[in-house]
Amino acid sequence: MARRGRLIVGISALALLGLSVLVVGVMWFWWRDALETEGRQSGQLAEQLGTRAEAIILDTRDLLHQLDELQAPRCSPEHLQAMHEAAASRPWLRSLGHWQAANRLCGVGFLPDRGLKPPQADRIYDSGLIAWWPSPHTTVGPSSMFLLRFGDHDAALDPQMILREVPIPPERKVALWVEGLRLAELPVGAGLKPPDELPDGVSLDASGDRLWSRFSHRDLLPIDIVAQEPIERVWVRHRAMLGWSGLVALAVAAVWLQWLLLLTRRKLSLAGELRGAVERGELETVYQPVLELDSGRCVGAEALLRWHRHEGEPIGPDAFIPLAEREGFITELTLHCLRSVMHDLRPLRRLAPHLSININLSPDDLRRAAFADDLGRELERASLPPEAVKLEITERALVNSDTARNLIRGFRARGHQIAIDDFGTGYSSLSYLQSFELDVLKIDKSFVDAIGTTSATSQVITHIIEMASSLGLECVAEGVQTEEQLEWLRAHGVRYGQGYLFSRPLDRRAFATYLSVAAADRV
Repeated sequence: MARRGRLIVGISALALLGLSVLVVGVMWFWWRDALETEGRQSGQLAEQLGTRAEAIILDTRDLLHQLDELQAPRCSPEHLQAMHEAAASRPWLRSLGHWQAANRLCGVGFLPDRGLKPPQADRIYDSGLIAWWPSPHTTVGPSSMFLLRFGDHDAALDPQMILREVPIPPERKVALWVEGLRLAELPVGAGLKPPDELPDGVSLDASGDRLWSRFSHRDLLPIDIVAQEPIERVWVRHRAMLGWSGLVALAVAAVWLQWLLLLTRRKLSLAGELRGAVERGELETVYQPVLELDSGRCVGAEALLRWHRHEGEPIGPDAFIPLAEREGFITELTLHCLRSVMHDLRPLRRLAPHLSININLSPDDLRRAAFADDLGRELERASLPPEAVKLEITERALVNSDTARNLIRGFRARGHQIAIDDFGTGYSSLSYLQSFELDVLKIDKSFVDAIGTTSATSQVITHIIEMASSLGLECVAEGVQTEEQLEWLRAHGVRYGQGYLFSRPLDRRAFATYLSVAAADRV
């Protein structure tokens, strides 16, 4: 109750604060100050972008220097781990690599193993730092990389991520220039004027229909930020701040406050309902078949939880699983699923003796050494062998966890297979996965959806399959929905898959019928 009260009071205070700032702002800014306001806002945006861009470039330079001085043998597990941890903490980094002359020997990230080799550097600094600005030679998929190299290490930065580090209004086009060369534009291909064609500050173009701004940041690196916006948007924005805008803002803020309070109460009550549903065993376990793609034989299934509230309203796992994680009782959900699978699995294995069921583990489960004992007890109680249960974990459950590593090793020693789930949505490199004992790699549905399309992720799935092959892991494709996807996966050596093309998730009886029909078809 105290937690609920504090949350409601905090949200109310935040809403009232936002309302006060809005009302004061409407009274303070006048129509005649529109251009001055635009200039100030554009200058602040440029300062933020310039400061952030400079900090990212200098941080990357320092990182390369640190990697160059690292005492670990090059391409050793320690060396690769250092690169992985550095890249994982910097979202703008797409790759780190170690080079010997013109050959890239190892690296982390999703760029090609051979790295990028543009023909000529744009800048060579006295410190030894070499830089290549974005160009067709540094393009991977839809993104053109900004490359930095120092010593025997290089880094590939996505310059679009630098722009996204700062909130930019959707109607505004922005370009970032460093040392007189264009580094990034938002949106891509905006085609804005170079800074030397614009005066400092805010100005209108000759036609009077666009507002331009150019601001410079000159702390350590010469950085220019150019922005453009239709003048109609400027007039509309400032006209809305006069007169009636104060009343509108007041009404919107009141609705916002009411909505926040209702949402907060609903979330708190939803968490209580979910905890009660778990304690009463009201969550349903369903099974989505996993098939061998060449033969169409069902070799197993993934156990999934479904929840229907008392009113019959379905709550999707995308809502209640994160809720259970936030509220600290996700392990209770895992144990509920495990016990349900143990109850169902013995009769199911009579229909398919080699059937195995995949159970999803959360990061919290892998932080509890006692979970291994819980699993062992349930298997013994059900008189089932360990190989009847496979365990699925996500990439984020692997990060910096010795407990997880030890548990995984123990699970495999007992006979459980370990699958890494939704692979490709996190930041697992080849070397990092090698440090864990895994058996199966499950390709995330988003990459399967990209098969046969021109999306940026359509090529990533090939690299994932190759990575799995190099590690000796079996691949399971998730979310297979079309015959085209099935044929592509077969052609690229993926042995197993699951998805609506084969079957929706089925309750226990429907899954038993599915297995019976499949067995009859094989006779």
